[in-house]
Amino acid sequence: MYFCLLLPRCSSLVMELERRGVCISTQPVTHSTLQRHRPMFCLVNNLKKQQTVTPFLGRFRPLVGQSCHQCNPGSLGHKFLQNSPSLGFKNILCVKETQTRYRGWLIRRVCCVLFVSSCRTFSSSTVDRMHRICSIPRVQKLLSCTISRSDDKSPDSAASIKNLVNASFSPVLLRLTGWILLKFFSVLFCSVQVNLNQMAALHKATQLKTPLVFVSVRQSSLDLFLIPLVLFCHSMRVPYCFSPVQVNNSWLRFVLQKMGVILFPAGVATEQDAETDDLYSTIMTSLVGALLQDGESISICVSQDSVHGSQWMARIRQAMSDNLVPDANLVPVGVSYDCPFGQCLLPRGGVLSALWFVLSLLCRDDKGSVRIHFAQAFSLKEMCETGRCCVDNWCPVQELPLTSILHKTDAVFGQKSVSSLLPSSWMPGLQPEERNISIALMLHLLYSTTSCMAVMSTHLLSSLMLHKHRKGVRLSVLCRDMVWLLEEVLFRGRDVGFAGSLVEVIYQALRLLSPYLLQASLPPRNDPLMVPQSNPTALLTLAHHSYIITHAFILEAVGASAVSAMLSEVARRGGTGEIDDLVLCQKELTDKATQLIYLLPAGYVPPCQSTEGFALDAVESLVRCGILMTEEVPCHTPVCDFMKKQCTTWYTTDDPDHSDSDCEEQDTCTYKLSHPVQCPEMLFFLCSLLNTQLRALCWAIECLHLLPTPLLESECLLRLHAYLKSRSNLDKIHYESASIDLAKMSIRTFSNLGVVTEENDGDDVYLDLNPAFLEAGNRHRLHQFVSQYLCTSF
Repeated sequence: MYFCLLLPRCSSLVMELERRGVCISTQPVTHSTLQRHRPMFCLVNNLKKQQTVTPFLGRFRPLVGQSCHQCNPGSLGHKFLQNSPSLGFKNILCVKETQTRYRGWLIRRVCCVLFVSSCRTFSSSTVDRMHRICSIPRVQKLLSCTISRSDDKSPDSAASIKNLVNASFSPVLLRLTGWILLKFFSVLFCSVQVNLNQMAALHKATQLKTPLVFVSVRQSSLDLFLIPLVLFCHSMRVPYCFSPVQVNNSWLRFVLQKMGVILFPAGVATEQDAETDDLYSTIMTSLVGALLQDGESISICVSQDSVHGSQWMARIRQAMSDNLVPDANLVPVGVSYDCPFGQCLLPRGGVLSALWFVLSLLCRDDKGSVRIHFAQAFSLKEMCETGRCCVDNWCPVQELPLTSILHKTDAVFGQKSVSSLLPSSWMPGLQPEERNISIALMLHLLYSTTSCMAVMSTHLLSSLMLHKHRKGVRLSVLCRDMVWLLEEVLFRGRDVGFAGSLVEVIYQALRLLSPYLLQASLPPRNDPLMVPQSNPTALLTLAHHSYIITHAFILEAVGASAVSAMLSEVARRGGTGEIDDLVLCQKELTDKATQLIYLLPAGYVPPCQSTEGFALDAVESLVRCGILMTEEVPCHTPVCDFMKKQCTTWYTTDDPDHSDSDCEEQDTCTYKLSHPVQCPEMLFFLCSLLNTQLRALCWAIECLHLLPTPLLESECLLRLHAYLKSRSNLDKIHYESASIDLAKMSIRTFSNLGVVTEENDGDDVYLDLNPAFLEAGNRHRLHQFVSQYLCTSF
């Protein structure tokens, strides 16, 4: 008996088949394998009829990208963004003769050239920009100090920084680059889709005569070219872009500067080195003000791993406070890729490195699509005047996690720190209030930008394979779960970047993720088995693609993890009785969710919403999705006595002042687990969404005593990442928790909780371990506090 099995050798299914004497051959899924098995998609029992994937519930698509109703009620009243059925989507890579003024067979062959030549370009003058910037007193002072130094390299450094101000747009080069990018992206992608309703709203926003600031989450270096290309193809003003990487070749720097790209000064390697330079920081602040004063648009990127980007918000607010511009409209831009690019970054070398980078992209087999969403423009001035977007009203740390961890009610820890989002060495002259407002604006933009990203088919498939069917799934069950997860995503107001028949959607997603999946042909042969590969590259890629699903289900994930923590605590304390009879108190569920929120990375919770309010919404979301149901408690029965009868009374902290008489003042709202068949499966799936981050945090806690603190932040990051990789090699399963991004997240979480402290020594930042966590017992309590939210029963 022989089966062609494409499964890991260590899986239980393989060992069982080998024990029964079945001959097994393993190999990864390839494109040719998918082509051979493509007829199976039509033979699956759930696909007897051609099901169509509709990207909306009801008559219209979800209206994504609306401004925050708390921070920007005035901008929301403009109603620029409307869901019109007459407008749809447009593939900017598909250029036809109808987009030109000419017709004919020859026009069809040169229509792309004619279209690019007809796109409108806006003049950009730099005649007096240098004079205005150099006439600012603080710039003059820094320039004079730099030139008067004895170092011979100082004049060259000042001259190289001055050259950054000369960035402008050349209409000829802009049209030539637009044509090249259209041809390049036509080879790289199947389509680049934009929402015409959003483009119409963006055209209305430009009529307000207020400069636009486009904000996107940095995913790859292709974002630097995609957003300006879309605006150029719609005859809108191309924004000035701030490049996140260094380009050393002088000829390439000249070309990029003529396309409106503002680069780092020559000789500066990273953004950290550039921002810590007082001259660069001051000139960039003046340049942003000059660009906004001229009515130019700018495009900035918010980094999701390092969460840097607050300095640009501070510079825009500085321009407003200097009366250079009365207001600025912020436009979050969500760019979604369905092909796994990973860390696709521009090379730091010269022309040869750039050509090698382009060739490596063109040689890729997976040819996916891109969906770009432009959210509604909202006023920065109004957002700051409402006062809802702030970080100085967060709950003190000693009230939430650290006291529960260390059980020290007299311990005093400061307010939750967010200084790592805008280090003190960046823009040192910035006032603390302005620094906090800039951080809050960046956090809100990070949340808004991620919320307007479209969910692609590979996002759904990656999330299902990693968080629900890690041990393998039949194709029929996978198709059923794809439809279920799609409906849940649409129900939460998120847009999707695909449509068509279910067979083609599943096939496209499997084709793009084929290097990271395995396939087994087992009886019945018309329903193959799909399994994710158990190697670091595959699991890290699947985890990267499932992030957008975690963001969409963050409320339910936090609530489910809180329920899991309470159930684990009941089991640990020897609770008896059936789980169906377990009664959960709303207050304790909310407290568990509140403590978990302090462990989440930035971008999940908007700063305009309180932590307690978000935790309460997380608990209520479980009622809406059917996991919990409200339990009515008689008014004459105290909640504490009712809980005692169910043998489920517990408290998260050892409060010596607690007494049974306090129970009459507690909230009488309680919950019970629901009875549907899919309730446990749904609960485990939601808990698993946060397991990747929480497991990395647990592993980082195990490494605390191995770090020879005080240690440089960069050195600490390298050591922590190396430990996460070695720990994942010992675990041999959860390689997705060993990424460099999660190592950065762990350091930021430790800094926010007060586990580590930051000390500035000039331009260097040292991390030192809190003396309370030098004791092994406190580290063990910290590990228990985090690990209680880990759910491993799936």
